[in-house]
Amino acid sequence: MIVDCMIEDRRWLSLDLEALAEAAATATFAQLGLSGSGFEVSLLACNDARIADLNADFRGKPTPTNVLSWPSDERAAQVDGGQPLAPLPRDPELGDIAIAYDTCAAEAEAVGKTLSDHATHLIVHGILHLLGYDHDRDQDATLMEGLEKQILGNMGLADPYRDA
Repeated sequence: MIVDCMIEDRRWLSLDLEALAEAAATATFAQLGLSGSGFEVSLLACNDARIADLNADFRGKPTPTNVLSWPSDERAAQVDGGQPLAPLPRDPELGDIAIAYDTCAAEAEAVGKTLSDHATHLIVHGILHLLGYDHDRDQDATLMEGLEKQILGNMGLADPYRDA
């Protein structure tokens, strides 16, 4: 798995974001029983102002958010709670993720987690979106959250949905 990190906000340099993102991607693919070999993800590490602009441009919501993702292909399951289509090796680029430092840091502090742990969760979340998982429908949300808990648990991180 290759995660190409572009760091726009220098505060992200306090973490080894590239290694963290690679670990998150590897754990996600392993949980799904997929070989991550040859697949690529682009990760933009930015601030709230930049992600608010992206959120306005792509979702019509001119506010900051923690993470955004843009899958390269539509892989979503047709039925609520179904498995998305697996990526094909002939299409190695899975898509792009943006993560905002300000929101990520504030959320981590609010729930008593480290910035590294929360960023890892958001990257796993973003990669799952690139792989066709979503949380708009109830059973899809249950499936996605369950995978996030398993992936993060396998990485030695706490359940992100459990109250601190």
